[in-house]
Amino acid sequence: MFLVIGSNMTEAHPVAATFVKNAVLNGARLVVVDPRRHRLVDFADMHLPLKVGSDIALLNAIMHVLIEENLYDKAFVAEHTTGFDQLKETVQACPPEKAAPVCGIDATTIRKVARLLASVKPVMVCYTLGITEHTCGKNNVMSVANLQMLLGNMGVEMGGVNPLRGQNNVQGACDMGALPNVYPGYQPVTDAKACEKFETAWQTTGMSQEVGLMIPQMMDGLVDGKVRGFYIFGENLANTEPDIHKVEHELASAEFLVVQDIFLNETTRFADVVLPAAAWSENDGTFTNSERRVSRVRTASPAPGVAMPNWWIFREIARRFGHAWPSNSGREIWDNEISMLAPSLGGIKYHRIEGDGLQWPCPTVEHPGTAYLHRGGQFTCGLGRFTPAEWTPPAEVPDENYPLVLSTGRRLYHYHTRTQTGRCEGLNDLLGEETADISFVDADRLGIENGERIRVKSRRGEVAVRANVTPEVPQGMVWMAFHFREGNANWLTNAAFDPFTLTAEYKACAVRIEKM
Repeated sequence: MFLVIGSNMTEAHPVAATFVKNAVLNGARLVVVDPRRHRLVDFADMHLPLKVGSDIALLNAIMHVLIEENLYDKAFVAEHTTGFDQLKETVQACPPEKAAPVCGIDATTIRKVARLLASVKPVMVCYTLGITEHTCGKNNVMSVANLQMLLGNMGVEMGGVNPLRGQNNVQGACDMGALPNVYPGYQPVTDAKACEKFETAWQTTGMSQEVGLMIPQMMDGLVDGKVRGFYIFGENLANTEPDIHKVEHELASAEFLVVQDIFLNETTRFADVVLPAAAWSENDGTFTNSERRVSRVRTASPAPGVAMPNWWIFREIARRFGHAWPSNSGREIWDNEISMLAPSLGGIKYHRIEGDGLQWPCPTVEHPGTAYLHRGGQFTCGLGRFTPAEWTPPAEVPDENYPLVLSTGRRLYHYHTRTQTGRCEGLNDLLGEETADISFVDADRLGIENGERIRVKSRRGEVAVRANVTPEVPQGMVWMAFHFREGNANWLTNAAFDPFTLTAEYKACAVRIEKM
């Protein structure tokens, strides 16, 4: 059984969605939890069209039923978890009858889905940014984990909590330490021994043991002068961050801005220096996917002009700072540095990933890799910790002036800000502009025809786009993407962030629509 929550897999992860569809056609069960009736719903046993931002209320109500009716995995909870009493206390206060007005799912349906989830072992949970891109995103993820531990679906093959990453190689970037709080292999920067190890390896001293800045903090720092130099590597922030007017002011305020990318884009307009990088197909290295599998990427064609691999650019800048980095290829960086410094990657060498790659943790060259985590209920921290959370509303909710909820995501034919796919005529023929997806009810109420140009307004800006009147979208909701500059949803989105992760609340803000 699959529980897919906050994920339009068919468009955002079409390959993964194909595996799910094939499994369903072979007899697997599927529950989809999403405000929209997107295409994966056609394969589902049940669809729960919850209200935007109400995931925790729904999940707590499901767990309430599991505990109330003794449907949870009592042996797994007793032997492999801690904090059950606190979880029980929290979810007892959220029966289905109380959650129903919040999440928009009736109590009978909530009880039915709880019983269905408990009837099959294992259940695999898949989620995407519909869970994380909220001001309560961290608590959403913790609630999903609570549910899976309660059902005993952790540490077993085909179970677990499976985040379908928002971009290719997000997992790999995090593994390499592209986070403010860890070195490669998730070794904390606050750990004195880890710091000393990397200082020795990198032949330097005085590295900070304080957690670094996250993107919103960096952007704020450009305005108040706390951040003087800003280096953007493979990100088109001028299109991807919420409230584009605010973002452009921040980028324009930068004292010195470097952008490293494969094409000029909206962000390079603000750069003092643009460094041309080789694209993924013009480079040799590795990617790591959502199941922690490290795979080879081989050069398919030479890079144009003076474009160079990213590692080469970083190495040359370091050399001008007086540091002589010895590695001269992606392979040397991995074999001689990454696998030597990150214990969980220690057994992964280039000669071992010529075929289908390896999944970390893989501590030694004899280790076969780890197909799934927490085998036998053995968690990294010992016992799995229940972390109960209570529902909180989005930072901005509809009112009289802005009566609709805007939620954002991706469309099948384009990738993010179209830095690459926007240069493909065939894809632009399939999807050449942004639309605002609205319900039949809202279209009738406002006298809007399908294909008619409308204005979508928030407290931060407005865009003019065509209306796409569709049965996928429920009444009271507008759905848009951020692929096109002119109709970019991020002119409208709210720069409100999860207090722990500082992930922006792209999935919920208040808007209104008007005829033009």
